[in-house]
Amino acid sequence: MPHTEDRTDGRTVTIAAIAAEAGVSVPTVSRVLNGRSDVAPRTRERVEQLLRDSGYQRRGGRPPGRAGLIDLVFNDLDSPWAVEIIRGVEDAAHALGVGTVVSAIHRRASATRAWLDNLGARASDGAVLVTTDLDPALRSELRRLQVPAVVIDPAGVPDLDVPTIGATNWAGGVSATEHLASLGHRRVAFVAGRPSLWCSRARLDGYRAGLAAAGLPFDPALVAEGDFDYESGSRAGARLLELAQPPTAVFAASDQMALGVYEAVRRAGLRVPQDVSVVGFDDLPEARWSSPPLTTVRQPLAEMGMLAARTVLRLVHGERVESPRVEMATELVVRDSSTAPR
Repeated sequence: MPHTEDRTDGRTVTIAAIAAEAGVSVPTVSRVLNGRSDVAPRTRERVEQLLRDSGYQRRGGRPPGRAGLIDLVFNDLDSPWAVEIIRGVEDAAHALGVGTVVSAIHRRASATRAWLDNLGARASDGAVLVTTDLDPALRSELRRLQVPAVVIDPAGVPDLDVPTIGATNWAGGVSATEHLASLGHRRVAFVAGRPSLWCSRARLDGYRAGLAAAGLPFDPALVAEGDFDYESGSRAGARLLELAQPPTAVFAASDQMALGVYEAVRRAGLRVPQDVSVVGFDDLPEARWSSPPLTTVRQPLAEMGMLAARTVLRLVHGERVESPRVEMATELVVRDSSTAPR
């Protein structure tokens, strides 16, 4: 007998009705509801849209005492990068009839403790943690609260005991560097992210591998450290442009830092890309809106958030996760900020 739920207008919605309207089987709708990954993306989108439009709400499908919530936890919320992940988590959670609570802990132990206290009080179903280390104390507390967790972009080496979701950072670093080298640049600089983060180190390694593939030497003087924000990108760009032999191209490990490099180039009386080519990493909306539009490595941030939400809800329902570590593909998006050197 098909599972039924009540709509707010009093009519009954069944999984069978959703399946018929979507042109799929009942098990396919059930897999979408359970956050399973073995559904074609277009089919998933069609079913999720119908679930939203119908006002379908699951009942009785979650463990006793749970609140129908997942927690999404960032170190900081001051970046458009975070907004893209929130959008993905929200879309997936909403389609599955689950709410989302967003928190920032600012890398402080006291804030982490307060969040754990609130997590227990809310009886959240699961937690998605972003760019964090799931240290033994935190993992123990989540286990005590019976809250499964998934980590997006783990800060350290991915832990195979906890599902993690990231992007192909190394490959993205290679493609950005090789792109600039293929245009004829021989002094390609790199603005790195925070070295404590796994993704930062992977992008730096990709930059070095891209140089090697192009037959270019690695010069430590052409690497400047940033912190994934506009201000640090501007400072790093200014330092690189003050070198006796400045770079003709800069690859920055985030779009925000790349736009900071734009400002450093402008202040030096130069132009992008006529004097300095610039490539970023993320493909945030402002990459398309900047002047000139930014060449960048796209990482599927919203899709990473969606997969994290679906994965943690599968864990809530006691399902097995096929792979503890998922890396979603990056893609070089060529726009107007990169061209051949003069």
